Amino acid sequence: MDRDSMMVLAKIIIDFLCVVVVGICILSFYLAGRPFERGFFCDDQSLMYPYHESTVTNWMLYGVGMILPICVMIFTEFINARKQRGLPERILFGWSIPPWVWNAYRQIGIFGFGAACTTLTTDIAKYSIGRLRPHFRHVCNTDACLIPANQNVYVEKFVCDTLKYSAKTIKESRLSFPSGHSSFAAYTMIYLILYLQLRIQWRSTKLLKHLLQFIFFFMAWFTALSRVSDYKHHWSDVMVGFLLGVTMALVIANFVANFFKDEVPRSREVEKLRGTEYENDATQGESSPLRNQNRMRYDGEPTDL
Repeated sequence: MDRDSMMVLAKIIIDFLCVVVVGICILSFYLAGRPFERGFFCDDQSLMYPYHESTVTNWMLYGVGMILPICVMIFTEFINARKQRGLPERILFGWSIPPWVWNAYRQIGIFGFGAACTTLTTDIAKYSIGRLRPHFRHVCNTDACLIPANQNVYVEKFVCDTLKYSAKTIKESRLSFPSGHSSFAAYTMIYLILYLQLRIQWRSTKLLKHLLQFIFFFMAWFTALSRVSDYKHHWSDVMVGFLLGVTMALVIANFVANFFKDEVPRSREVEKLRGTEYENDATQGESSPLRNQNRMRYDGEPTDL
């Protein structure tokens, strides 16, 4: 067993374990997590909305949020590899791994790790704060407010009726802040927008890529708005969740995926070299090795369609 293959396999295992550790934490919250049991005021009208089914269901959120970016990344890295001939292949136990497969694995792995971290960060806040959803009174169906002594006081001791809604639904009614749908949708779509911006360049059209980016942003925005109209969250829950997702997308893209590492010159010498290149542009042309080097972004240039 060759040493290079062992190193590649070790990297893959470590990456997989990192995602698994975060995933186990998320699963632990889902199966055994107990939210902070917050009380309420009987005259709090913000908790008296009816219960509605979600416009954007969980399978829609996680299915589209994961499958769409993964498909885009696979297609983009495949086109990149075809545009850039001569990229080195990786050998794993005698098997030759094409460059586009390795690059797609890298991009999808980073994206998936960021999605898991976003979900875990949201869950930690949900269970720590335990804010009641707008439909809490409808779901809980407690008779605590029928007691005269509980009027105009903060009610903490009450029991929810589990005949109409399940214990799981009642538990979910205590997990309003921040909005998990908003944070996940914002992370996945904003990350995809950044990926398109920095990995794809279309010379044939100026607006097609930006139209796709707008559609992806609209998907995240609509998901966030639907959480308010479905009475699943207060508007502040959605706002904080959306900002959390955007922040996570920027952090992962900048510090983990290194999308912007070659966008800013790192020294005055780089500026001088670029100045020399522009002065000699007439002789060097578009095929200048220096210019191509400055365009490189983690394993290759952006796709040029």
